[in-house]
Amino acid sequence: MDHRGLTVLLWLWSSVAPDDIRLEGGASRCAGRLMEKHLGGWKAVVGHWNWTRAAAVCRQLDCGSAVSFQTTQDPSATPNHLLHLLNAGPLWIIDESSSSGLEISCSDSVRLVNGAKLCSGRLEVRSNQSWSSVCDDDFNQQEAEVVCRELGCGAPSVLHGGLYGDVEAPVWTKGFRCEGHESALLDCERSVRNNCSSGKAAGLTCSGPADVRLVGGGGRCDGMLEMNKLGEWKPVDDRNWNLSLAGEVCGLLDCGSAVSTRRGRRPSSSFVWGLESVCKASSLATCDKKLLFSSFILEITCSDSVRLVNEAKLCSGRLEVRSNQSWSLVCYDDFNQQEAEVVCRELGCGAPSVLHGGLYEDMEAPVWTKGFCCEGHESALLDYPDEVRLEGGAGRCAGRLEVRHHEDWRAVDNQDFDWDLKVTAAACRRLDCGSPVSPGRKTVSEERSVWWINSACLQSEHTLKECVTTREQTSETSLEITCSDSVRLVNGAKLCSGRLEVRSNQSWSSVCDDDFNQQEAEVVCRELGCGAPSVLQGALYGDVEAPVWTKGFRCEGHESALLDCGGSVSAKHTCSSGKAVGLTCSDPGDVRLVGEPSRCAGALEMKVQGEWRPVVDGFSLWDQQSAAAVCRLLDCGSAVSTKTLEDDDWNRPVWWIKSPCVQSAPAPRDCVILNTVTESYLGLEVVCSGFLAQPNVSASPSTDGVSRAVQQGLQVLAGSDFTITCSIEPQYPGGSFQLIFTTSTTAQNYTLPAVNHSAHFLFSAADHTHQGGYRCVYHVHVFSQNVSSESQPLCLTISASLTELMVRLVVLLLGVTSLISAVCLRSQKRG
Repeated sequence: MDHRGLTVLLWLWSSVAPDDIRLEGGASRCAGRLMEKHLGGWKAVVGHWNWTRAAAVCRQLDCGSAVSFQTTQDPSATPNHLLHLLNAGPLWIIDESSSSGLEISCSDSVRLVNGAKLCSGRLEVRSNQSWSSVCDDDFNQQEAEVVCRELGCGAPSVLHGGLYGDVEAPVWTKGFRCEGHESALLDCERSVRNNCSSGKAAGLTCSGPADVRLVGGGGRCDGMLEMNKLGEWKPVDDRNWNLSLAGEVCGLLDCGSAVSTRRGRRPSSSFVWGLESVCKASSLATCDKKLLFSSFILEITCSDSVRLVNEAKLCSGRLEVRSNQSWSLVCYDDFNQQEAEVVCRELGCGAPSVLHGGLYEDMEAPVWTKGFCCEGHESALLDYPDEVRLEGGAGRCAGRLEVRHHEDWRAVDNQDFDWDLKVTAAACRRLDCGSPVSPGRKTVSEERSVWWINSACLQSEHTLKECVTTREQTSETSLEITCSDSVRLVNGAKLCSGRLEVRSNQSWSSVCDDDFNQQEAEVVCRELGCGAPSVLQGALYGDVEAPVWTKGFRCEGHESALLDCGGSVSAKHTCSSGKAVGLTCSDPGDVRLVGEPSRCAGALEMKVQGEWRPVVDGFSLWDQQSAAAVCRLLDCGSAVSTKTLEDDDWNRPVWWIKSPCVQSAPAPRDCVILNTVTESYLGLEVVCSGFLAQPNVSASPSTDGVSRAVQQGLQVLAGSDFTITCSIEPQYPGGSFQLIFTTSTTAQNYTLPAVNHSAHFLFSAADHTHQGGYRCVYHVHVFSQNVSSESQPLCLTISASLTELMVRLVVLLLGVTSLISAVCLRSQKRG
């Protein structure tokens, strides 16, 4: 007879020493595969398990409460051994030839003792190898939610001091300050306390362990129903189910109300759990479960954010909203017919028939602190706000962009690779942050699931959630953005201009022009990553809006943030019309052309996030108009030429740019795309008309003739030789100078080659025909074309020679002598 498959039924009541069992392969000594010492070696243990037996193992190991258990398969494992364990009641059937094992997870820092159920009892915390009671004075609903979640139980239902026995020494000497979302009680902040009054030990009852789950759907509140029986998870047959039972499943999962049940079909039949019959009193606890062979399974959809409670009917009850891992009551004052229509539709119910405050018991804390603004057509009550956040940054307005969908938070990436500062500004507005400071992109070590976001959609009137694609996507990058968290400029045509507002106490306030000067303007522009302030004027970007900032600023100009400045409380709480601060900062010097002797020609580089990089055209749309926009921004005239450059260095980091954006954007940095590709050997060359330096023109006498400056020109004596010199600063070799001489009636041209970047034009015996304007034009062949640059005009006048001046003087003296003689003769005749 083959005994390898023989099963043995045993009833054991003995116990073993803690050193004879252990959990191995888990994250700590309180989690892992259950092993027993036998004949000097360790054997894996298997059996038909339940929560009571798992809890007994945790107690034996001086761990906390049982959190989970499951049967596993391990072909390489040694045959399982029959465990001699505990006063845990009748034990299980063992198959000596089996290669399966049992994994148990116990909490290692908290436990509930003296309770009638696994998820109830007096709370104890483990520290320094011992367990301490927790004082009820330091324990509230938020801490209770954390403990129940840590123990794998449902939501807390009873929280009462002394309910499970009086306080026992030692007593935990610290209070807890949980927010409710922590995964473990000891993750919460703590404060020191010294005593605890009698009867004040924290007693807690959580709903039972989740023996049900929904898998394969849009989130944890939707999908195929699976049940855990005897430590084994299997799908559930769809027969004998109704919405009332589905609602109980939703409650066990801490989801909202049941929306629908439906039949699903598997590709082939397999063993599933089935209900014996329709459950008495519609309760899962009274349902008998049996093993069935079927291809039909049950799928359930629960609402993940709203529920109706305290009513026998599915479509009525007190409304609660879920946020930050907890349920909050909704105030009747913030709810109307439009919101009621949305809730009823979301829950798969008919139109609302009764809407009444206080109909289902009085208000209890916590209370939802936001009002709703539904139009009645939305598919879900919480569709109206953007469920978006920035994680991992220095504050709530900086970090990795994440979006929540069906309780699932994921990083966001941009599928079209066109995320720039304009799109960042739209995201900052959705986050109620200030102006955008910088966009960014971070590469992670491996691909992970992300949501895709459409940046064009985000810049429209759509909500952020409407712009996110929530189908499965993977990416090695995510969006990292930084917004200012305390100041912003609104109503401006560009990112660095607008009416100044300051954030405090969760709201934005206008700043009065009377409390603001040049020093404060410099700080704001610097804080927003902009250039120096260029315009500061009241009401330039709209009139003042309430509320008004009631403090004055006293900045010295060097501070990094406006709210770092000293301030004084202002007595006024209003600001007269036209007195709201309007500010325009210059765009930061974030564009340059390099590699050529002139700042108006060369490879295009851009500065983003403090780093200069070459620029690459992201969409192959770079053209003469885009180059002309760069030339205008640099005050370098018009565009002469532009082309793509190639470089031997493939590994250099670059910035990608949206070319059409450059033609209209007030600041080129607004057009930078944060592409996943950051390396390229390509670049862009731009040549502006202002790249060539302006030549100089000067004149000097070539003989001993006298010359002197006359205002903007030069005076040369008639008859003397003189030289007109054309010169230019060294930029490019070769070239020629053209000297253009013009009078009111004629124009003459002379040309000489440039030697050492200059040319000298000699003129002999100056006379009145040389009097006029002289201009130098420099011609050179560079960038595969002939280009030129012209000097300012030089005006030349010709003065009389020395001989002519002597003759004129003699004539003048003779004339004066004759006049005097004539006057004297007339006087004598009268006398």
